[in-house]
Amino acid sequence: MKILFTHSYFLYFDNKQLKTQTPFPPLATLYAASVLRENGYDVKLADLQFSVSAEEIKQHIEDFKPDVFVIYDDSFNYLTKMCLTNMREAAFRMQQIAKEFQIPVIVSSSDATDHLEKYFSNNADYIIIGEAEQTLLELVNALKKTNAVDVSSINGLAYFSENKINKTSPRLVLKDLDELPLPAWDLVNIKPYKKTWLNGHGYFSINFVTTRGCPYKCNWCAKPVYGNRYNSHSPQNIAKQIKDLQEKFGFTHIWFADDIFGLKPNWLKEFNEAIQTLKIKIRYNIQSRADLLLDDENIKYLAQSGCEEVWMGAESGSQKILDAMDKGTTIEQIKEATKLLKKHKVKPCFFLQFGYSGEIMEDIKKTILLVDELKPYDIGISVSYPLPGTKFHERVKKDLIEKQNWKDSDDLHLMFNSSYKADFYRHLQRFVHYKFRTAQSIELLKDKKFNKRMVLGPYYYFKQISLKKKLQTIEPDAGSLF
Repeated sequence: MKILFTHSYFLYFDNKQLKTQTPFPPLATLYAASVLRENGYDVKLADLQFSVSAEEIKQHIEDFKPDVFVIYDDSFNYLTKMCLTNMREAAFRMQQIAKEFQIPVIVSSSDATDHLEKYFSNNADYIIIGEAEQTLLELVNALKKTNAVDVSSINGLAYFSENKINKTSPRLVLKDLDELPLPAWDLVNIKPYKKTWLNGHGYFSINFVTTRGCPYKCNWCAKPVYGNRYNSHSPQNIAKQIKDLQEKFGFTHIWFADDIFGLKPNWLKEFNEAIQTLKIKIRYNIQSRADLLLDDENIKYLAQSGCEEVWMGAESGSQKILDAMDKGTTIEQIKEATKLLKKHKVKPCFFLQFGYSGEIMEDIKKTILLVDELKPYDIGISVSYPLPGTKFHERVKKDLIEKQNWKDSDDLHLMFNSSYKADFYRHLQRFVHYKFRTAQSIELLKDKKFNKRMVLGPYYYFKQISLKKKLQTIEPDAGSLF
Protein backbone atom coordinates (compact mmCIF):
# COMPACT_ATOMS: atom_id res chain seq x y z
CA MET A 1 0.00 0.00 0.00
CA LYS A 2 1.41 3.36 -1.08
CA ILE A 3 1.14 6.48 1.08
CA LEU A 4 1.99 9.90 -0.38
CA PHE A 5 2.80 12.55 2.22
CA THR A 6 2.90 16.27 1.71
CA HIS A 7 2.35 19.44 3.77
CA SER A 8 0.72 22.78 3.05
CA TYR A 9 3.58 25.19 3.77
CA PHE A 10 4.73 26.89 0.56
CA LEU A 11 7.64 29.26 1.04
CA TYR A 12 6.73 31.27 -2.07
CA PHE A 13 3.29 32.02 -0.60
CA ASP A 14 4.89 33.86 2.34
CA ASN A 15 7.06 36.70 1.04
CA LYS A 16 8.47 37.61 4.46
CA GLN A 17 9.76 34.09 5.06
CA LEU A 18 11.04 33.87 1.50
CA LYS A 19 13.19 36.97 2.13
CA THR A 20 14.34 35.67 5.51
CA GLN A 21 15.87 32.60 3.82
CA THR A 22 15.55 30.27 6.80
CA PRO A 23 13.62 27.24 5.47
CA PHE A 24 13.41 24.03 7.48
CA PRO A 25 12.24 20.59 6.33
CA PRO A 26 8.80 19.42 7.58
CA LEU A 27 10.05 17.54 10.62
CA ALA A 28 6.71 16.31 11.99
CA THR A 29 5.89 14.94 8.54
CA LEU A 30 9.16 13.00 8.53
CA TYR A 31 8.32 11.41 11.88
CA ALA A 32 4.91 10.26 10.61
CA ALA A 33 6.32 8.91 7.36
CA SER A 34 8.93 6.98 9.34
CA VAL A 35 6.27 5.37 11.56
CA LEU A 36 4.29 4.16 8.55
CA ARG A 37 7.38 2.89 6.77
CA GLU A 38 8.44 0.97 9.89
CA ASN A 39 5.06 -0.74 9.72
CA GLY A 40 5.52 -1.94 6.16
CA TYR A 41 4.03 0.85 4.06
CA ASP A 42 5.60 2.27 0.90
CA VAL A 43 5.93 5.99 1.63
CA LYS A 44 6.98 9.02 -0.37
CA LEU A 45 7.22 12.72 0.53
CA ALA A 46 6.14 15.40 -1.91
CA ASP A 47 7.93 18.30 -0.23
CA LEU A 48 6.43 21.36 -1.93
CA GLN A 49 8.08 23.99 0.28
CA PHE A 50 10.02 25.41 -2.67
CA SER A 51 7.19 24.93 -5.17
CA VAL A 52 5.30 27.83 -6.68
CA SER A 53 1.91 26.17 -7.04
CA ALA A 54 -0.24 23.54 -5.36
CA GLU A 55 -0.80 22.15 -8.84
CA GLU A 56 2.62 20.52 -8.62
CA ILE A 57 1.16 17.81 -6.39
CA LYS A 58 -0.56 16.38 -9.46
CA GLN A 59 2.72 15.18 -10.97
CA HIS A 60 3.68 13.45 -7.71
CA ILE A 61 0.32 11.65 -7.65
CA GLU A 62 0.64 10.59 -11.27
CA ASP A 63 4.19 9.30 -10.76
CA PHE A 64 3.71 7.51 -7.42
CA LYS A 65 0.06 6.40 -7.81
CA PRO A 66 -0.64 6.39 -4.06
CA ASP A 67 -3.49 4.52 -2.38
CA VAL A 68 -3.78 7.23 0.30
CA PHE A 69 -2.91 10.94 0.25
CA VAL A 70 -1.82 12.56 3.55
CA ILE A 71 -1.45 16.30 4.14
CA TYR A 72 0.58 16.26 7.34
CA ASP A 73 1.72 19.73 8.39
CA ASP A 74 4.87 20.28 10.43
CA SER A 75 3.32 20.93 13.84
CA PHE A 76 6.76 21.92 15.18
CA ASN A 77 6.82 24.93 12.86
CA TYR A 78 5.13 27.86 14.63
CA LEU A 79 4.05 29.25 11.24
CA THR A 80 1.60 26.36 10.80
CA LYS A 81 -0.14 27.29 14.08
CA MET A 82 -1.00 30.69 12.60
CA CYS A 83 -3.34 29.02 10.08
CA LEU A 84 -2.36 31.31 7.18
CA THR A 85 -5.03 31.48 4.48
CA ASN A 86 -2.50 31.19 1.64
CA MET A 87 -1.53 27.77 2.98
CA ARG A 88 -5.13 26.74 3.69
CA GLU A 89 -6.11 27.45 0.10
CA ALA A 90 -3.14 25.39 -1.10
CA ALA A 91 -4.30 22.50 1.10
CA PHE A 92 -7.81 22.73 -0.31
CA ARG A 93 -6.51 22.65 -3.86
CA MET A 94 -4.33 19.60 -3.15
CA GLN A 95 -7.30 17.85 -1.55
CA GLN A 96 -9.36 18.56 -4.64
CA ILE A 97 -6.66 17.20 -6.94
CA ALA A 98 -6.37 14.00 -4.86
CA LYS A 99 -10.14 13.49 -5.07
CA GLU A 100 -9.97 13.88 -8.85
CA PHE A 101 -7.76 10.79 -8.72
CA GLN A 102 -10.27 9.15 -6.32
CA ILE A 103 -7.70 8.87 -3.54
CA PRO A 104 -8.71 9.07 0.17
CA VAL A 105 -7.48 12.29 1.80
CA ILE A 106 -6.21 12.42 5.40
CA VAL A 107 -5.24 15.74 7.01
CA SER A 108 -3.25 16.48 10.17
CA SER A 109 -2.79 20.19 10.93
CA SER A 110 -3.59 22.88 13.46
CA ASP A 111 -5.73 24.65 10.90
CA ALA A 112 -7.77 21.57 10.05
CA THR A 113 -8.33 20.91 13.76
CA ASP A 114 -9.65 24.46 14.21
CA HIS A 115 -11.74 24.45 11.01
CA LEU A 116 -13.12 20.95 10.53
CA GLU A 117 -16.13 22.12 8.52
CA LYS A 118 -14.00 24.01 6.00
CA TYR A 119 -11.70 21.04 5.38
CA PHE A 120 -14.48 18.48 5.10
CA SER A 121 -16.36 20.71 2.67
CA ASN A 122 -13.18 20.87 0.58
CA ASN A 123 -12.68 17.13 0.06
CA ALA A 124 -10.95 15.94 3.23
CA ASP A 125 -12.09 12.44 4.23
CA TYR A 126 -10.43 12.20 7.66
CA ILE A 127 -8.89 14.78 9.98
CA ILE A 128 -6.55 13.71 12.76
CA ILE A 129 -6.92 15.59 16.04
CA GLY A 130 -3.98 15.71 18.44
CA GLU A 131 -0.69 13.80 18.24
CA ALA A 132 -1.08 12.04 14.93
CA GLU A 133 1.39 9.19 14.24
CA GLN A 134 -0.47 6.37 15.98
CA THR A 135 -3.87 7.59 14.80
CA LEU A 136 -2.59 7.74 11.24
CA LEU A 137 -1.19 4.21 11.47
CA GLU A 138 -4.46 2.79 12.79
CA LEU A 139 -6.46 4.67 10.16
CA VAL A 140 -4.30 3.47 7.27
CA ASN A 141 -4.48 -0.08 8.65
CA ALA A 142 -8.29 0.21 8.61
CA LEU A 143 -8.31 1.56 5.05
CA LYS A 144 -6.12 -1.33 3.97
CA LYS A 145 -8.42 -4.03 5.32
CA THR A 146 -11.74 -3.22 3.70
CA ASN A 147 -13.73 -0.77 1.64
CA ALA A 148 -16.43 -0.68 4.33
CA VAL A 149 -14.26 1.22 6.76
CA ASP A 150 -15.39 1.63 10.38
CA VAL A 151 -13.17 4.22 12.05
CA SER A 152 -15.36 4.95 15.06
CA SER A 153 -13.03 3.05 17.42
CA ILE A 154 -9.87 4.91 16.30
CA ASN A 155 -9.05 7.56 18.89
CA GLY A 156 -8.07 11.08 17.83
CA LEU A 157 -10.08 11.25 14.63
CA ALA A 158 -12.77 13.38 12.99
CA TYR A 159 -14.74 12.13 10.00
CA PHE A 160 -17.90 13.02 8.11
CA SER A 161 -20.72 10.51 8.21
CA GLU A 162 -24.53 10.64 8.11
CA ASN A 163 -24.43 14.34 7.20
CA LYS A 164 -22.49 15.37 10.28
CA ILE A 165 -18.98 15.67 11.64
CA ASN A 166 -18.13 12.89 14.07
CA LYS A 167 -15.29 12.94 16.60
CA THR A 168 -13.85 9.89 18.31
CA SER A 169 -12.34 9.84 21.80
CA PRO A 170 -9.14 11.88 22.28
CA ARG A 171 -5.79 10.21 21.60
CA LEU A 172 -3.44 9.95 24.56
CA VAL A 173 -0.03 11.48 23.81
CA LEU A 174 3.12 9.40 23.58
CA LYS A 175 5.15 9.65 26.80
CA ASP A 176 8.46 8.07 25.78
CA LEU A 177 9.51 9.85 22.59
CA ASP A 178 12.55 7.58 22.22
CA GLU A 179 10.09 4.87 21.15
CA LEU A 180 9.58 6.72 17.86
CA PRO A 181 11.69 5.72 14.86
CA LEU A 182 14.09 8.37 13.64
CA PRO A 183 12.61 10.93 11.22
CA ALA A 184 12.73 9.76 7.59
CA TRP A 185 15.37 12.29 6.55
CA ASP A 186 16.18 10.26 3.44
CA LEU A 187 12.82 11.34 1.96
CA VAL A 188 13.94 14.98 1.85
CA ASN A 189 15.94 16.57 -0.93
CA ILE A 190 18.22 18.53 1.38
CA LYS A 191 20.02 20.42 -1.41
CA PRO A 192 17.63 23.42 -1.77
CA TYR A 193 17.56 23.88 2.01
CA LYS A 194 21.33 23.86 2.25
CA LYS A 195 21.75 26.13 -0.76
CA THR A 196 19.26 28.68 0.59
CA TRP A 197 20.94 28.81 3.99
CA LEU A 198 24.47 29.08 2.60
CA ASN A 199 23.48 31.80 0.12
CA GLY A 200 21.53 33.78 2.70
CA HIS A 201 23.59 33.30 5.84
CA GLY A 202 26.87 31.58 5.04
CA TYR A 203 26.08 28.49 7.12
CA PHE A 204 23.58 25.62 7.09
CA SER A 205 21.02 25.18 9.88
CA ILE A 206 18.62 22.29 10.36
CA ASN A 207 15.69 21.70 12.72
CA PHE A 208 15.41 19.28 15.63
CA VAL A 209 12.93 18.75 18.45
CA THR A 210 13.70 17.24 21.83
CA THR A 211 10.19 17.50 23.31
CA ARG A 212 6.48 17.71 22.54
CA GLY A 213 4.00 19.98 24.23
CA CYS A 214 4.21 22.76 26.80
CA PRO A 215 2.93 22.64 30.40
CA TYR A 216 2.48 26.41 30.70
CA LYS A 217 -0.86 28.10 30.14
CA CYS A 218 -0.37 31.46 28.43
CA ASN A 219 -3.97 32.17 27.50
CA TRP A 220 -3.26 33.27 23.92
CA CYS A 221 -1.27 30.16 22.99
CA ALA A 222 -3.02 27.39 21.04
CA LYS A 223 -1.89 23.77 21.45
CA PRO A 224 -4.22 21.76 19.20
CA VAL A 225 -1.71 18.97 18.53
CA TYR A 226 0.37 18.23 21.65
CA GLY A 227 -1.61 20.07 24.33
CA ASN A 228 -0.38 20.94 27.82
CA ARG A 229 1.59 17.75 28.33
CA TYR A 230 5.39 17.84 28.15
CA ASN A 231 7.24 14.73 27.03
CA SER A 232 10.86 14.41 26.06
CA HIS A 233 13.49 12.50 24.16
CA SER A 234 16.47 11.53 26.26
CA PRO A 235 19.44 13.90 25.87
CA GLN A 236 21.59 10.94 24.79
CA ASN A 237 19.13 10.12 21.99
CA ILE A 238 19.22 13.69 20.68
CA ALA A 239 23.01 13.94 20.83
CA LYS A 240 23.34 10.69 18.86
CA GLN A 241 20.84 11.96 16.25
CA ILE A 242 22.82 15.18 15.88
CA LYS A 243 26.12 13.36 15.38
CA ASP A 244 24.73 10.93 12.82
CA LEU A 245 22.80 13.52 10.82
CA GLN A 246 25.63 16.04 10.91
CA GLU A 247 27.92 13.49 9.28
CA LYS A 248 25.31 12.98 6.56
CA PHE A 249 24.20 16.57 5.84
CA GLY A 250 27.10 18.74 7.03
CA PHE A 251 25.14 21.34 8.98
CA THR A 252 26.87 23.49 11.61
CA HIS A 253 23.79 24.96 13.28
CA ILE A 254 20.48 23.72 14.74
CA TRP A 255 17.16 25.37 15.40
CA PHE A 256 15.52 23.47 18.26
CA ALA A 257 11.83 23.97 17.56
CA ASP A 258 10.66 22.93 21.04
CA ASP A 259 8.19 25.29 22.71
CA ILE A 260 10.34 24.92 25.83
CA PHE A 261 13.87 23.51 25.62
CA GLY A 262 15.45 21.56 28.47
CA LEU A 263 12.69 21.88 31.08
CA LYS A 264 13.19 18.52 32.80
CA PRO A 265 15.59 18.41 35.77
CA ASN A 266 19.18 17.54 34.78
CA TRP A 267 18.29 17.38 31.06
CA LEU A 268 20.61 20.27 30.14
CA LYS A 269 23.45 18.83 32.21
CA GLU A 270 23.12 15.40 30.58
CA PHE A 271 22.78 16.92 27.12
CA ASN A 272 25.98 18.88 27.61
CA GLU A 273 27.76 15.74 28.79
CA ALA A 274 26.51 13.78 25.76
CA ILE A 275 27.63 16.56 23.38
CA GLN A 276 31.10 16.58 24.94
CA THR A 277 31.38 12.77 25.00
CA LEU A 278 30.52 12.49 21.30
CA LYS A 279 32.82 15.43 20.49
CA ILE A 280 30.06 17.26 18.63
CA LYS A 281 30.80 20.80 17.43
CA ILE A 282 27.52 22.62 16.93
CA ARG A 283 25.86 25.99 17.45
CA TYR A 284 22.17 26.12 18.21
CA ASN A 285 19.20 28.35 19.05
CA ILE A 286 16.34 27.55 21.42
CA GLN A 287 13.09 28.91 22.83
CA SER A 288 12.52 29.29 26.56
CA ARG A 289 10.91 31.37 29.31
CA ALA A 290 12.43 34.00 31.58
CA ASP A 291 11.62 32.04 34.74
CA LEU A 292 13.52 29.02 33.41
CA LEU A 293 16.68 31.00 32.72
CA LEU A 294 17.59 32.00 36.27
CA ASP A 295 19.92 29.12 37.17
CA ASP A 296 23.58 29.92 36.54
CA GLU A 297 24.52 26.24 36.18
CA ASN A 298 21.88 25.60 33.53
CA ILE A 299 22.99 28.62 31.50
CA LYS A 300 26.56 27.32 31.76
CA TYR A 301 25.45 23.95 30.33
CA LEU A 302 23.68 25.72 27.47
CA ALA A 303 26.77 27.75 26.66
CA GLN A 304 29.15 24.79 26.86
CA SER A 305 27.01 22.61 24.60
CA GLY A 306 26.87 25.26 21.87
CA CYS A 307 23.80 27.40 22.55
CA GLU A 308 24.15 30.66 20.64
CA GLU A 309 20.73 32.34 20.98
CA VAL A 310 17.86 31.94 23.43
CA TRP A 311 14.52 33.25 22.19
CA MET A 312 12.64 34.27 25.29
CA GLY A 313 8.88 34.85 25.34
CA ALA A 314 9.21 38.28 26.94
CA GLU A 315 5.96 39.46 25.27
CA SER A 316 5.59 42.82 27.07
CA GLY A 317 7.39 45.30 29.30
CA SER A 318 4.19 45.81 31.27
CA GLN A 319 3.53 43.51 34.22
CA LYS A 320 -0.17 44.30 33.85
CA ILE A 321 -0.18 42.77 30.38
CA LEU A 322 1.92 39.75 31.39
CA ASP A 323 -0.56 39.03 34.18
CA ALA A 324 -3.52 39.45 31.83
CA MET A 325 -1.89 36.89 29.52
CA ASP A 326 -1.47 34.39 32.39
CA LYS A 327 2.17 34.40 31.39
CA GLY A 328 3.46 33.48 34.84
CA THR A 329 6.64 35.55 34.50
CA THR A 330 7.76 38.93 35.79
CA ILE A 331 9.65 41.88 34.35
CA GLU A 332 12.38 41.30 36.92
CA GLN A 333 12.80 37.72 35.72
CA ILE A 334 13.20 38.97 32.14
CA LYS A 335 15.89 41.37 33.30
CA GLU A 336 17.72 38.78 35.39
CA ALA A 337 17.57 36.12 32.66
CA THR A 338 18.94 38.58 30.10
CA LYS A 339 21.79 39.51 32.43
CA LEU A 340 22.64 35.86 33.10
CA LEU A 341 22.62 34.89 29.42
CA LYS A 342 24.93 37.78 28.55
CA LYS A 343 27.25 36.75 31.38
CA HIS A 344 27.74 33.37 29.67
CA LYS A 345 27.97 34.98 26.20
CA VAL A 346 24.66 33.50 25.07
CA LYS A 347 22.61 35.98 23.01
CA PRO A 348 19.23 36.85 24.55
CA CYS A 349 16.47 37.45 21.98
CA PHE A 350 12.91 38.60 22.73
CA PHE A 351 9.56 37.59 21.31
CA LEU A 352 7.22 40.57 21.80
CA GLN A 353 3.58 41.18 20.98
CA PHE A 354 1.47 44.30 20.83
CA GLY A 355 -2.29 44.73 20.81
CA TYR A 356 -3.31 42.44 23.66
CA SER A 357 -6.71 43.45 25.03
CA GLY A 358 -6.41 46.19 27.63
CA GLU A 359 -3.01 47.39 26.42
CA ILE A 360 -2.72 51.19 26.28
CA MET A 361 0.06 53.60 25.28
CA GLU A 362 1.63 53.40 28.73
CA ASP A 363 2.04 49.61 28.37
CA ILE A 364 3.45 49.93 24.85
CA LYS A 365 5.98 52.49 26.07
CA LYS A 366 7.08 50.13 28.85
CA THR A 367 7.79 47.44 26.25
CA ILE A 368 9.85 49.84 24.13
CA LEU A 369 11.77 51.02 27.21
CA LEU A 370 12.45 47.42 28.25
CA VAL A 371 14.06 46.75 24.87
CA ASP A 372 16.05 49.99 25.12
CA GLU A 373 17.28 49.08 28.59
CA LEU A 374 18.12 45.38 28.11
CA LYS A 375 19.52 45.58 24.57
CA PRO A 376 18.72 42.03 23.41
CA TYR A 377 20.60 40.64 20.44
CA ASP A 378 17.43 40.39 18.38
CA ILE A 379 13.67 40.84 18.63
CA GLY A 380 10.66 39.32 16.92
CA ILE A 381 7.42 41.30 17.11
CA SER A 382 3.88 40.22 16.36
CA VAL A 383 0.42 41.48 17.21
CA SER A 384 -1.96 39.49 19.38
CA TYR A 385 -3.61 36.73 17.35
CA PRO A 386 -6.84 35.19 18.76
CA LEU A 387 -6.62 31.50 17.88
CA PRO A 388 -9.68 29.24 18.35
CA GLY A 389 -9.63 27.14 21.49
CA THR A 390 -7.74 29.69 23.60
CA LYS A 391 -9.02 31.69 26.56
CA PHE A 392 -7.87 34.81 24.75
CA HIS A 393 -10.10 33.96 21.79
CA GLU A 394 -13.07 33.56 24.12
CA ARG A 395 -12.22 36.86 25.81
CA VAL A 396 -12.26 38.88 22.56
CA LYS A 397 -14.87 36.80 20.73
CA LYS A 398 -17.44 39.59 20.80
CA ASP A 399 -14.88 42.02 19.38
CA LEU A 400 -13.69 39.85 16.47
CA ILE A 401 -13.83 41.34 12.99
CA GLU A 402 -14.72 39.42 9.85
CA LYS A 403 -11.11 38.54 9.02
CA GLN A 404 -10.12 35.55 11.18
CA ASN A 405 -6.71 34.52 9.79
CA TRP A 406 -3.67 36.21 8.33
CA LYS A 407 -2.89 35.72 4.66
CA ASP A 408 0.86 35.33 5.35
CA SER A 409 3.18 35.86 8.31
CA ASP A 410 3.69 39.56 7.51
CA ASP A 411 -0.04 40.35 7.41
CA LEU A 412 -0.07 41.62 11.03
CA HIS A 413 -3.72 42.65 10.87
CA LEU A 414 -5.31 42.96 14.31
CA MET A 415 -8.37 40.71 14.03
CA PHE A 416 -10.37 42.15 16.91
CA ASN A 417 -11.29 45.62 18.09
CA SER A 418 -8.61 46.58 20.59
CA SER A 419 -7.49 49.90 22.07
CA TYR A 420 -6.26 51.34 18.76
CA LYS A 421 -6.74 50.94 15.02
CA ALA A 422 -5.34 47.92 13.20
CA ASP A 423 -3.09 50.15 11.08
CA PHE A 424 -1.50 51.55 14.23
CA TYR A 425 -0.26 48.12 15.35
CA ARG A 426 1.08 47.22 11.93
CA HIS A 427 3.11 50.43 11.80
CA LEU A 428 4.09 50.11 15.47
CA GLN A 429 5.62 46.70 14.81
CA ARG A 430 7.79 48.16 12.07
CA PHE A 431 8.67 51.29 14.04
CA VAL A 432 9.94 49.32 17.03
CA HIS A 433 11.98 47.06 14.72
CA TYR A 434 13.66 50.02 13.01
CA LYS A 435 14.20 51.83 16.31
CA PHE A 436 15.87 48.72 17.69
CA ARG A 437 18.05 48.29 14.60
CA THR A 438 19.06 51.94 14.68
CA ALA A 439 20.22 51.68 18.30
CA GLN A 440 22.00 48.42 17.54
CA SER A 441 23.87 49.88 14.57
CA ILE A 442 25.08 52.77 16.76
CA GLU A 443 26.41 50.29 19.36
CA LEU A 444 28.18 48.32 16.63
CA LEU A 445 29.74 51.50 15.30
CA LYS A 446 31.01 52.39 18.77
CA ASP A 447 32.52 48.92 19.13
CA LYS A 448 33.98 49.15 15.60
CA LYS A 449 32.12 46.00 14.55
CA PHE A 450 31.58 46.58 10.87
CA ASN A 451 28.83 44.33 9.60
CA LYS A 452 25.59 44.55 7.62
CA ARG A 453 23.51 45.81 10.55
CA MET A 454 25.96 48.63 11.22
CA VAL A 455 26.16 49.69 7.58
CA LEU A 456 22.36 49.87 7.34
CA GLY A 457 22.16 52.24 10.32
CA PRO A 458 21.18 55.37 8.32
CA TYR A 459 18.47 53.42 6.50
CA TYR A 460 17.04 52.16 9.80
CA TYR A 461 17.11 55.67 11.24
CA PHE A 462 15.19 57.33 8.40
CA LYS A 463 12.62 54.50 8.33
CA GLN A 464 12.15 55.02 12.06
CA ILE A 465 11.55 58.77 11.61
CA SER A 466 9.05 58.15 8.81
CA LEU A 467 7.11 55.60 10.84
CA LYS A 468 7.09 57.87 13.90
CA LYS A 469 5.23 60.49 11.88
CA LYS A 470 2.85 57.89 10.49
CA LEU A 471 2.02 56.58 13.97
CA GLN A 472 1.16 60.08 15.21
CA THR A 473 -1.07 60.60 12.20
CA ILE A 474 -2.98 57.41 12.95
CA GLU A 475 -3.09 57.87 16.74
CA PRO A 476 -2.25 61.38 18.06
CA ASP A 477 -1.56 59.91 21.50
CA ALA A 478 1.39 57.96 20.01
CA GLY A 479 3.56 61.01 20.66
CA SER A 480 3.91 59.78 24.24
CA LEU A 481 5.94 56.80 22.95
CA PHE A 482 8.85 58.90 21.69
